[in-house]
Amino acid sequence: MRRFVVERSKNLIASLSRRSFAFEQRFSSYSDSSSSSSSSSVMSSTQSTSPVTLESINPKVLKCEYAVRGAIVTHAQHLQQELQTKPGSHPFDEILYCNIGNPQSLGQQPITFFREVLALCDHPNILDRSETQGLFSADAIERAWKILDQIPGRATGAYSHSQGIKGLRDSIAAGIAARDGFPADPNDIFLTDGASPGVHTMMQLLIRSEKDGILCPIPQYPLYSASIALHGGTLVPYYLDEATGWGLEISELKQQLEDAKSKGITVRSLVVINPGNPTGQVLAEDNQREIVEFCKKEGLVLLADEVYQEIVYVADKNFHSFKKISRSMGYGEEDVSLVSFHSISKGYYGECGKRGGYMEVTGFRADVREQIYKLASVNLCSNISGQILASLVMNPPKVGDESFESFAAEKDGILASLARRAKTLEDAFNSLEGVTCNKTEGAMYLFPRLHLPRKAIEAAKAAKTAPDAFYVRRLLDATGIVLVPGSGFGQVPGTWHFRCTVLPPEDKIPAVVSRLTAFHQGFMAEFRD
Repeated sequence: MRRFVVERSKNLIASLSRRSFAFEQRFSSYSDSSSSSSSSSVMSSTQSTSPVTLESINPKVLKCEYAVRGAIVTHAQHLQQELQTKPGSHPFDEILYCNIGNPQSLGQQPITFFREVLALCDHPNILDRSETQGLFSADAIERAWKILDQIPGRATGAYSHSQGIKGLRDSIAAGIAARDGFPADPNDIFLTDGASPGVHTMMQLLIRSEKDGILCPIPQYPLYSASIALHGGTLVPYYLDEATGWGLEISELKQQLEDAKSKGITVRSLVVINPGNPTGQVLAEDNQREIVEFCKKEGLVLLADEVYQEIVYVADKNFHSFKKISRSMGYGEEDVSLVSFHSISKGYYGECGKRGGYMEVTGFRADVREQIYKLASVNLCSNISGQILASLVMNPPKVGDESFESFAAEKDGILASLARRAKTLEDAFNSLEGVTCNKTEGAMYLFPRLHLPRKAIEAAKAAKTAPDAFYVRRLLDATGIVLVPGSGFGQVPGTWHFRCTVLPPEDKIPAVVSRLTAFHQGFMAEFRD
């Protein structure tokens, strides 16, 4: 694995922020022309009187960036409005959003059993009606009664325990135990509004100052760099090896850990995303054992992002949780501090808007656990619908249940379609001149590398933006396809990528491929050296 100049690694996120800010500055003015003058006068008046300015707000907020919903998406939304108000105004008739893992917004259907149970829990008065038996499956009705009996007052609109409803945590713990083959304690589980609040909680807990570092993969999901910035820590990058399918090498972890120590940074934890986002790799068991051993030896908290655990495309690999790996190595609570994150937003369920998830916290002292509970209490509780769905995700219908066959058909159909879409896009990217794309082993994304001509890089420099952002912006204007530039995720200096989801409906994938292929051929012809 190549080694990198320490200062470039240390300043990676600052560099990402500068690039993103410059791109925002250049391409953020997309308001409707009819309202621009009045908006300008209001802004001018506000700017002259407001006590809050960019100079006076928390600098950590300015440093925080989230590329997945950045300037490219803002521009795409503007183009979408123009297509609605001025049909035919662009060389495409629709925007194809390939930028974010938001399955149901792109047509993925929710799982029927999950929604039946949720509907019955939210309106329990219909449970006793005779017509309900004909509209809902018997096991959905039974599960709704069971869940309601676990909720004080059967009130889904009331606050719950700050860790989540105890009966639902029992159900999730049982699901974890069935998945891993090792016991799980419901008292270790904190239900959250998606995985993100759990990540923020752990960053709040671990980061004391900029002298505290978090080892984070590059490329990475921007939640981590954003959260580290907001909480005032230092991102310590470790680079995944693109040449070996985005491999995670222990030698790279050791090198970056020592580099951080030499700069006076105390590394507190290691973030691992498995399956990978944005890179789509699935870790091998032997590699996971090495990672657990590294964290134990170095005294690091292992933060395991496992939200894509249901999506593995390759036959020679399976998902294994880091808790399962740790316990199979003979390590218990006293040996490794581990926090595992899961979410209802991804997988075959794709319930992003319901905001549900959990973190399983193991290997922490009782007095520290009390502080984690205190942080959870500040937010009162996560939403009840998300809690219910998290319990259903971890305990779906089983063989013999009335809903099992329809549930299995829905689940298998979604996962098979995702696999086909991933393969089609992977093959398409690899057929393009100057583009290479590793095999997508899991998750919902591809992260192809762009080998751009020198003239294209110079044109991007003249436009004061990163070369991959330049490419992605040109692609959007020409085709309506929305991608995320790799510079928003971090990458080896001097390389350029973009992230593409596999989520557009399967019947739209040929349009994505044909539009992107035609654009790329024209782009390369225009900028060929």
